[in-house]
Amino acid sequence: MILKDKIEAQLPEWRERVKKLVKESGEVKIDEVTVGQVYGGMRNIKSLVTDISYVDPAEGIRFRGYTIPELLVKLPKPAGEEMPYVGGLYFLLLLGEIPTVEQALSVEKEWQMRSKVPGYVFDMIKAMPLDTHPMTLFSMAVLAMQHESLFAKGYSEGLKKDRYWEPMLEDSLNLTAKLPEISAFIYRLKYKDG
Repeated sequence: MILKDKIEAQLPEWRERVKKLVKESGEVKIDEVTVGQVYGGMRNIKSLVTDISYVDPAEGIRFRGYTIPELLVKLPKPAGEEMPYVGGLYFLLLLGEIPTVEQALSVEKEWQMRSKVPGYVFDMIKAMPLDTHPMTLFSMAVLAMQHESLFAKGYSEGLKKDRYWEPMLEDSLNLTAKLPEISAFIYRLKYKDG
């Protein structure tokens, strides 16, 4: 799988960067935080390490350094369409690279192969009271699929920490592949008479 191979190739550099940063700057103070900032939505507080996204005060959210309008131009799209492949955005978020059409389609193909939702998820959703909020149903469906988690299985079997990323990647692909069908099922159940 292209995602796994590319992540595995990038890992040594990522790990070395973090190791060096902690060694050289581990005691450096990053910011001062007030109670008002915490309760005011964490604005202007540097308190999270992420290479994936950040919110620019003037331009809004950036994913891997790109604004949403920039991504709508740069990410590969189906012929004649305005919106890019979702698999292309997923590829960018994981790897930090704008994918080719083939790379975006490889993610879409992975999702297609992993999209089967276990029947017990639908049974659980249908068993809930009719007035249950759609986001509650959605959250329950995601939580119910923990039973399928390769990370949970590996962790309970003593998986080494430096290998956590592998079952996490599998779980991420498995979960994101199933979300459209779960969302559609909940929508039809709630707003289209079941």
